[in-house]
Amino acid sequence: MPPTQSEEFIRGLQRAWLAEQTGLRIYRELARHEKNPARRNVLLKLAESEQGHADRWANRLKELNSPLPADRESIRQRLWRWVLVQSGTDNALKLIENAEDKDEQQYANLLELALSPADGEAIQNVREDEQGHSRLMHKAGTTAETTATPQGRLDLILHRESWHKRGGGWIGQAIYGANDGLGSVFGIVSGVAGATAGGPAVLVAGLAGMLASALSMGSGAYLASKAEREVNQAEINRERRELETHPEEEMEELSLFYQLKGVPEEEANTLAKRLVAQPEQALRTLTSEELGFTDQTLSNPWVEAVSATLSTALGAFIPIIPFFFTRGYPAIIASFAISTIAHFLIGASKTIVTGLSPWKSGMEMTLVGLGEAITTYVLGLLISPYVK
Repeated sequence: MPPTQSEEFIRGLQRAWLAEQTGLRIYRELARHEKNPARRNVLLKLAESEQGHADRWANRLKELNSPLPADRESIRQRLWRWVLVQSGTDNALKLIENAEDKDEQQYANLLELALSPADGEAIQNVREDEQGHSRLMHKAGTTAETTATPQGRLDLILHRESWHKRGGGWIGQAIYGANDGLGSVFGIVSGVAGATAGGPAVLVAGLAGMLASALSMGSGAYLASKAEREVNQAEINRERRELETHPEEEMEELSLFYQLKGVPEEEANTLAKRLVAQPEQALRTLTSEELGFTDQTLSNPWVEAVSATLSTALGAFIPIIPFFFTRGYPAIIASFAISTIAHFLIGASKTIVTGLSPWKSGMEMTLVGLGEAITTYVLGLLISPYVK
């Protein structure tokens, strides 16, 4: 005999109660090991939130004359909690995101079994909490600094410098494009030069490689930038909708963010209230703090594409320059010389993006380029008897 809706609802409540108990233990354990007082505070608030959910389901089960399930933590659950704690708060919150997604789905299923409007309202409230946890943890894990419901705020405060490392915009794209073009065509030129002793085929192969590399890099940069822009724009639009539908929640998010930065609670509340009263300014602040960008800072796919195409073509053109003027071993030697210098200069210029030592970056790029060229040249020598 299949279970009735009432029986399924009770079982759903029992599973929800057990899930909240698991979350409660995880947050308390993370708080116990967290040395930063602000982070520990937020973790304890999360634990309080889970406790509140658990108490709500416990009371409802009591009203339905149903017992609480046995809360026996399995070895698997204990191992999972240990892994989370050992990985540190930062990584733990990322891993918890998947569990939050499952909890949200569980509440969505439970909502369909609600026995009364009051049950539906209670489930929906908790479900929105879980949705906020999942959404904000996801934002924190994929972009930069987030400060939304306690979960996301904590995750973002841990990431508050990560958005600075997203690269150097079109400058970074140009540097890496030149590096890619130089490396790939230097390898082609070396291989064909080894096989043909620097004959006319080198120039043809080099030009073809230059064109292919430039178009490939340009189209790849355009599609990647366009996809990133679309994803980021969707995040901004989502934040706009949340600001319109849940301004109180967004105000509370901003307040706690400022508190975690050291602003007294009363002042943080005042700042958040003033911002939310100006929707566009609030949106810029929320997206900047939570996502690490605003709609004004989104990359332009066409700029990225043109930059990648031209820089790749420029880098790829360098190894074939000598073959416009001469042939044979003089051209091969000249190509190796100018390509080696170019590898060093491009490697050194990477410091614009990476901040590393220009000498170290330059030498690293030079050695990699020479290794590639020597390998393809030797390969060309080995197959030369078959192409003559």
